[in-house]
Amino acid sequence: MTHRLKLGGQAVAVVAVVALFVVLVWRLTHGASPPATGVPAPAFSLRRLNGSGTLRLSSLRGKAVVLNFWASWCGPCKAEAPALEKLWHQYRGKGVVFVGIDSNDASSDARRFLAAHGITYPVVSDTNGLVAANRYDIAGLPVTYFVDRRGRLVGPHVLGPVNKFPSAFRSALAVAMAS
Repeated sequence: MTHRLKLGGQAVAVVAVVALFVVLVWRLTHGASPPATGVPAPAFSLRRLNGSGTLRLSSLRGKAVVLNFWASWCGPCKAEAPALEKLWHQYRGKGVVFVGIDSNDASSDARRFLAAHGITYPVVSDTNGLVAANRYDIAGLPVTYFVDRRGRLVGPHVLGPVNKFPSAFRSALAVAMAS
């Protein structure tokens, strides 16, 4: 009897490993890829962290938008935060809106992050990471996308802290502002 239970347990473990392998292979071969430039930015409506209500990406049509995906536990995000705040102050008078999208994070941790880094641009919560993972196919943080005034993704997105890639940030933002 114990031998049968042991064999049954091993069979269940093998089936579970095979199932996980199948999911991994399917994800690698059929998974979403980051949205292409020139297409409408994937829509979202998320709860604000530093304000009340929700923010819809579509409500920002007519403005250039910088979408920055981050999390409070992300080391490079901490290093990037002061640079983003400075850039927000530099560009907000030119019709550019920065939107921080806190991904896979507890709201309390995210709010502490905002306070610690003096973030004043709009920030929303993607608590379960569904917008980041399913609509923008983000695997690592931080990542920054650029949306033009017509709501289309433009320029290459910046993988990593924007302060490490200032020319890529500025050139993509220039395209977003020009259209």
